[in-house]
Amino acid sequence: MNTSIKTGIDCLTECHFCPHECSANRYLDSSTGFCRAGTSYAVGSVCLHRGEEPPISGEYGICNVFYTHCNLQCVYCQNYQISNNNSPTVEEKLSVDELSERIIQELLKGAKAVGFVSASHMIPQTIAVIENLRSKGYSSVFVYNTNAYDTVDSLRILEPYIDVYLPDFKYSDDELAFDLSGIRHYKTTALNAIREMYRQKGSVLHCDDDGHALNGIIIRHLVLPGEIENSLGVLRTIADEISTSVHLSLMSQYNPDYCRIDYHQMNRPISEEEYEQVTDAFNDLGFRKGFIQELSSLADFNPDFTENQPFD
Repeated sequence: MNTSIKTGIDCLTECHFCPHECSANRYLDSSTGFCRAGTSYAVGSVCLHRGEEPPISGEYGICNVFYTHCNLQCVYCQNYQISNNNSPTVEEKLSVDELSERIIQELLKGAKAVGFVSASHMIPQTIAVIENLRSKGYSSVFVYNTNAYDTVDSLRILEPYIDVYLPDFKYSDDELAFDLSGIRHYKTTALNAIREMYRQKGSVLHCDDDGHALNGIIIRHLVLPGEIENSLGVLRTIADEISTSVHLSLMSQYNPDYCRIDYHQMNRPISEEEYEQVTDAFNDLGFRKGFIQELSSLADFNPDFTENQPFD
């Protein structure tokens, strides 16, 4: 492990937490880093979210902390109100105690887990929040919900803190990754990151008697219209390079209403035929554990982060 990477907020004077390796001083008012994030606990929402996979959401939903800014800039992002690095975002800047208290209020409503969404650029803040919650006696399941554009070093730092990894393996096609998310070398970076998650957690998703995930990994993949070869490549990569024993989650919720480029195949939902090709490959490659989202799901996940409950 790269021992030069530290976990305290002070390390953000020269940030190396994600693969961009910006070396940005995030204490500056106008950061030069890719994510343009500062050192604060900046969140778009802290809320109960029932739209994750059943072992993650559970009966009452997971308490998700939606961070602002992102180390990817996907042109079809449904969270664009808070993830766009080039325009003002909907956010609150909280202290670690204030954020912890917001989380605790959601846990008191019945949530069993706390998820940190798009946290690759917020590693020190995430660790500080988890330590704060643990110091107050809260031993929730902590979920790292990520686009998988992570460094192995950062994931090793997270190992004592994260119970469940929820990475999204987006692309097997690096050219597509650059066109749609603005990053290079996505496939190798994500594969190395997910390998590290797999090293930490193995292929078994451990759940309690009520089916709530306690420890493990679920790899997600969002199927994009007109890009079925990309999806098939992702599945083959997982099968060949990681394991067919992991839990996969195939998602059909791509919504063209969020796409911000004039790219003809992206201006429509995925078709039934396209989705069937991917689900058939899931079975043909030998995957047996996981979740396949209903094709109609694009109408169910349309957040508005100007509201206190974005998914209501």
